[in-house]
Amino acid sequence: MNNIKETVIEVIKSILPITIVITILQFTLIQLPAETFFQFLIGALFVGIGLILFLLGVNIGLLPVGEMIGAALPNTKKLSVIALFAFILGLVVTVAEPDVRVLSIQVDQVSNGVIPKSMLILFVGIGVGICVALAMLRIIFNINIVYLLAVGYAIIFLLAAFTPPTYVPIAFDSGGVTTGPLTVPFIMALGVGIASILKGKSASSDGFGLVALASMGPIFSVLLLGVIYG
Repeated sequence: MNNIKETVIEVIKSILPITIVITILQFTLIQLPAETFFQFLIGALFVGIGLILFLLGVNIGLLPVGEMIGAALPNTKKLSVIALFAFILGLVVTVAEPDVRVLSIQVDQVSNGVIPKSMLILFVGIGVGICVALAMLRIIFNINIVYLLAVGYAIIFLLAAFTPPTYVPIAFDSGGVTTGPLTVPFIMALGVGIASILKGKSASSDGFGLVALASMGPIFSVLLLGVIYG
């Protein structure tokens, strides 16, 4: 019950400020049609209910399962198995990410279908999967994350010079949407699970930084998509 109560309060604190601001703007500056404003209020209510259910699901199911999988993978003692399953998990979690689907729909509409939403989702998922696998190997081999980020973004900025300008902002937005409410908890739990089971690893220091690496993958993959399609 305490978990439910805390989740409800957290969601109310998240949704209420934007609702109040738009309500103030409605009666002072923007003055939307009454029907549109009413739809906004109904939508805010639905979003609040959905977030409550979603966060409860994350806390009850995703986080424990992610940590358990992360703790179980090193027991295989096979780097190829760890990397493969990290890639698959990163891919499928990203495909299910609501933020990625919203971005793909917007890009498909703006580009008039030139950039298919299914292709964009696939490339974003592949990018995240590769970087999640890389992040797991970083934890195992104790590689400094600064080096990976420096090399990764150096490659990204170099690739951006050869990518059509239309794809560059889409690529960087793709990196942002992967830090959504579904991908982040699962990936972080996976990393904490692996770090907690390996000797000489700290869950607080080695288990974090995965999201930074994971968000780098979609940027690279969408830029590569731009080179192919452009």
